[in-house]
Amino acid sequence: MNHKGTQTLQTQRLILRPFAYADAASMFNNWASDPIVTQFLTWPPHANLEVTQHIVTDWMANYDFPDTYQWAITLIHNPAEVFGSIGVVNQDELKQEAEIGYVLSRQLWNQGYITEAFEEVLRYLFEVVGFNRVEALHDVANGASGRVMQKVGLRFEGISRQGGFNNRGIVDQATYAIIKADLERSE
Repeated sequence: MNHKGTQTLQTQRLILRPFAYADAASMFNNWASDPIVTQFLTWPPHANLEVTQHIVTDWMANYDFPDTYQWAITLIHNPAEVFGSIGVVNQDELKQEAEIGYVLSRQLWNQGYITEAFEEVLRYLFEVVGFNRVEALHDVANGASGRVMQKVGLRFEGISRQGGFNNRGIVDQATYAIIKADLERSE
């Protein structure tokens, strides 16, 4: 593993970059306070801007560690406004495995932005950092998230009955994953 931390990444339409303190307001307004966006997440909607500021401050402090991967999702033509986040929420150094989590403002849903961000993060984690396996999990009631996982090449591995917990309570959870060899076979 060659940990490089949260480096700025660019796609055709997006800039994925580290969070800055100034991002708290757009994070709060664009998704963190939205109960529809957060219904499938493990943290509740933020009650006020101070909660979001605290979270962003914590993320920024973690950037000192080279194994921290937490990107702000911004549009290439408006990099100052944050519309979502994507990052490694769990990792296992021994297995060279990372679990990805993501969230996006409702105003950008169904436009391919999360797929685009996820593809670039996968490229970075495999090619630059050296992870061997990347997985993602979703509440089975959130089929849109599963479709994103499929679009970026993750394979369905199964459902853990009542294996997850989010704002809906205890839920059935689907697991998708991709390993480095899968990418090599597709080239």
